[in-house]
Amino acid sequence: MASSISLSSSSSLTSRSSLTRNTTFVLNNRFSPRTDVRCRVLEEPLKSENGKPCIPNLNGNNNNIPGFLTARQPGIFVNKNDNRLRIFSGTANPLLSQEIACYMGLELGKINIKRFADGEIYVQLQESVRGCDVYLVQPTCPPANENLMELLVMIDACRRASAKTITAVIPYFGYARADRKTQGRESIAAKLVANLITEAGANRVLACDLHSGQSMGYFDIPVDHVYGQPVILDYLASKTICSDDLVVVSPDVGGVARARAFAKKLSDAPLAIVDKRRHAHNVAEVMNLIGDVKGKVAVMVDDMIDTAGTIAKGAELLHKEGAREVYACSTHAVFSPPAIERLSSGLFQEVIITNTIPVMEQNYFPQLTVLSVANLLGETIWRVHDDCSVSSIFQ
Repeated sequence: MASSISLSSSSSLTSRSSLTRNTTFVLNNRFSPRTDVRCRVLEEPLKSENGKPCIPNLNGNNNNIPGFLTARQPGIFVNKNDNRLRIFSGTANPLLSQEIACYMGLELGKINIKRFADGEIYVQLQESVRGCDVYLVQPTCPPANENLMELLVMIDACRRASAKTITAVIPYFGYARADRKTQGRESIAAKLVANLITEAGANRVLACDLHSGQSMGYFDIPVDHVYGQPVILDYLASKTICSDDLVVVSPDVGGVARARAFAKKLSDAPLAIVDKRRHAHNVAEVMNLIGDVKGKVAVMVDDMIDTAGTIAKGAELLHKEGAREVYACSTHAVFSPPAIERLSSGLFQEVIITNTIPVMEQNYFPQLTVLSVANLLGETIWRVHDDCSVSSIFQ
């Protein structure tokens, strides 16, 4: 009889030979007990109901609530110098920032961000950060230029306020696709943006699912790179799809390494690759499929969905090749037009994304599921602050 998919035990954070619903963090014993954390965050993915986000109930028993990471409970060990940690939110994704702070048992720092009539950005910290470790949560999502400039001004304000260290927490790093030269006379904008963040005064960057790992090398400061995969994997595992029916699909050749790592953690599922030829930016043409998907449940994995051209054309090909169901999984939901029309056209059984980029209410549709990475980023911030390992846990 076919077995159900399960996550591998390669991660040092979770060890499961079968699907386990509870996860506990154990930090180093050198930390003193924290007893003032009472805040709980969403431990269940945001789901859509009739196209609207549905918030789970947090007041009842949470023993059966699925989730990769659970909120810190009283008694978890953390550093004594919690009063030296400050979290500030930009205007790009304030809900995610609030969830991160709530998971950590902290309050968001008070900050005044406004625009002048001509569009210039003004930032003033409303509390002292002298000698503090400051974390600025600001994805550079659309409008990318506005949010990037806001992040730079926030960094500058913290530097001039004598912050001890400044960490730019960038759940979605814009301009990451311009990470190399494929034609003559092209810019490498990812390197330019990395220079801007460094020169503004950031001491460290925390990023989630960069478009390519080489982007870390563009920074002259330390970069902590975490992945949204564990959150999506845990959700897929809760669906108990038979492993014999599952195939992981990379929508292009460039994403093969990402899809292979994803498949390995889904009971070493088989892999298929969509071979596409791109004639222009945001325009994709599918050519053929490498691998067998006939009668299978296909899970397409990518780091971002922009106009959804690549993943939609790939789904069309998978259905033609006999796939029974097609799931789309992506960390970053850019959702530029006409992404919503393509994703809600009936090609996908479910579209699974995370909240690294806020999804506007009008962009929700019945097949959409939004998972929160707040606990993932919150735990990473704690570990960076406490000088603990990050990569060995979340990668």
